Amino acid sequence: MKPLGILMLDTRFPRIEGDIGNPASFGFPVIFRTMQGIGSADAVAAHPDKPRVLAALKSNADALAAEGAVGLSTSCGFLALYQKELEQLSPVPVATSALLLIKTLKGKKVGVITASAENLTPAHFAAVGAPTDTPVAGLPSNGSFAATFLRNGTTLDRDAVENEVIGAGRVLLRDHPDVDAIVLECTNLPPYKKALEGALGVPVFDVLDLLSDFRRGLG
Repeated sequence: MKPLGILMLDTRFPRIEGDIGNPASFGFPVIFRTMQGIGSADAVAAHPDKPRVLAALKSNADALAAEGAVGLSTSCGFLALYQKELEQLSPVPVATSALLLIKTLKGKKVGVITASAENLTPAHFAAVGAPTDTPVAGLPSNGSFAATFLRNGTTLDRDAVENEVIGAGRVLLRDHPDVDAIVLECTNLPPYKKALEGALGVPVFDVLDLLSDFRRGLG
């Protein structure tokens, strides 16, 4: 089976099984390519330097396709912002972000747990055809998740991050009780999906769900 290519941010934090940056997270071959100099702060931003980021996405997409990738994704859900442009520029099909799942969950009131609620804008949702008023809950900006994944730490306290994710899910359902499905924007959050479903009692979807279907559709 030909591989899926993953456009990776330039980071150093741990990537445990379930994280998009760990090849063991997938049931099919993947190849990774780091976009040198494009880090978390470049992606997780309400107003990023779009030309700079898009140029990095384009050049690395070409390289992954040349290596044999039959489709592409990215290591950050915020790169949903570039879905339409990258579709036009990439030589192979593209699924940038778990936010693409929102429009597929027909009949569901979808809420999103994100790495940073303050930076996830209506433009990110519009870029993937999702309602711009989709309910959102973010992880704490001063918590364990942020220390590792937003500030590029070298250690991971898995239990602390799991508690933060569950806490965000509870806030989401408290503030939006009609939500009956959750999408995890962040590609570092799939390891906590089962715990989140167990704590909240609603189905949770992540980038690995997206990419399983995406890869299957590529033949």
